[in-house]
Amino acid sequence: MSIGNEFQRQAIAAHVEQRLAGPARAILGFQELLLEQAWDLGLTRLLGDLERIGAAARQLNGLIDRLMDGTADCAEAGDAEAEARLRHDLRTPLNAIIGYSEMILEEAGDLQQHALKEDLAEILSSAEELLKQVDALAGLSRGESIEALEPEVRTEIDAAELERLLFKQEHDEWPAPTGTILVVDDVASNRDLLSLRLRREGHRVVTAESGLAALARLAEDEFDLILLDILMPDMNGIEMLSRLKTEDRWRHLPVIMISGLSEVAAVARCIEAGADDYLTKPFNPILLRARINSTLEKKRWLDREHRYLQQIETEKSRADALIHAILPHQIVSRLHGGEEIIADRFDEVSILFADIVGFTPIAARLAPSDLVRRLDGMFSKFDLLTQEHCVEKIKTIGDAYMAACGIPEPSADHADRIVALGKSMLESLENMAPDGGDRFRIRIGIHSGPVVAGLIGRLRFVYDVWGETVNVASRLESQGVADRIQISEATRRALRGPCRLEPRCVLNLRGVGAIETYFVR
Repeated sequence: MSIGNEFQRQAIAAHVEQRLAGPARAILGFQELLLEQAWDLGLTRLLGDLERIGAAARQLNGLIDRLMDGTADCAEAGDAEAEARLRHDLRTPLNAIIGYSEMILEEAGDLQQHALKEDLAEILSSAEELLKQVDALAGLSRGESIEALEPEVRTEIDAAELERLLFKQEHDEWPAPTGTILVVDDVASNRDLLSLRLRREGHRVVTAESGLAALARLAEDEFDLILLDILMPDMNGIEMLSRLKTEDRWRHLPVIMISGLSEVAAVARCIEAGADDYLTKPFNPILLRARINSTLEKKRWLDREHRYLQQIETEKSRADALIHAILPHQIVSRLHGGEEIIADRFDEVSILFADIVGFTPIAARLAPSDLVRRLDGMFSKFDLLTQEHCVEKIKTIGDAYMAACGIPEPSADHADRIVALGKSMLESLENMAPDGGDRFRIRIGIHSGPVVAGLIGRLRFVYDVWGETVNVASRLESQGVADRIQISEATRRALRGPCRLEPRCVLNLRGVGAIETYFVR
């Protein structure tokens, strides 16, 4: 690979430096970590040796830095004695680092300090790696070219490919995103310069001269990004960041800090407070554009994710509403709680059946659309009445309507409420307009007793009720009278409140026996 290109030459030089200086930097970093651990663990007797490792590491790094930047007191080219002395100078701190590390390692073995031993092993490994590179480091003193010092390195990285990736004109295919940006800076010239630059790049820009003014702008308009100064008189940038993060409507608004402060503490504090990025003044325009584009693109994806989440939430609410329309709320809660089989026995329940008298000839007379419309009107009214009387609609079976009270929550006045429902159903039909034909007339039968209730089905859930109580209620309806409510003796006994009843007869039901019945007046 030719390295005649200046960029490619710099790339290879940086790689060589990283290979040679990297282990020395690692030794110093691990020494600092070990020093902190020793203080935390109270191992003060190790501090002296650790300080000696640190001193040797700093000496080694200083020597390598001078060799890299060409400021070392180098021997003249061809001076073999001076180069040998340099090799000796490099090995001296390395030997000290290895020696003191091995001493601490022996002691750490007795202390069972695994973290200490791991860090010491890293130091020893890096020192051994550097010992192998001493000749290459000493070669730098000759001032020879990179390719002469490390010819094999050129095969390790593809600098030409790196250059192609860094400088290819992707913006022709991917236009930079634009957005509405709020620039907050108390210095007018800074605001004007930044605004002008951003507008030329296609952004819509609004400015604010203080933190309080910025909050006022945010309350009036929607923004995609804030460029925020730190040093402002009424509210500094960190205070404003904190304010933004406490408000739901602004919490996800990206913020890039632009400040004259370059201290690491300032950058770290802003990132911790919620800033997405940090640039120091005077900013590099190319770097500013890249970070703005990256932040706007990230916000665009976040906005899209937020819309998807809202859509999912809307669909979930719709599905929840649908399942609540089909099943009792308590059953839905148990399904959400993870119950797979829902089946319960209830000892005191009232069951109501209602059926249209003479439905077959009516259905034959009406057009299908008229029939369905009239059935829908009647059953919809019955559904509302079940809610009004706190009774569970179970299902419709053809032209019949089934309801139950006392499930899924037991109720002491189940008989009273279901009788009240029956009365309301009859009244609703009396008040319903005949719509060009005879009005519907229904028979109602009610019986009370134990049932088993549960959820069946996998594709279409049905909360259903089974037992002799259901069968008796159905037969009381089928042997009833139009526009009347026929109840059993069991229901009469279950009534808690006053109810005017009219004895009817004793019905002999197959498989059940004789049952005394009453009409509700």
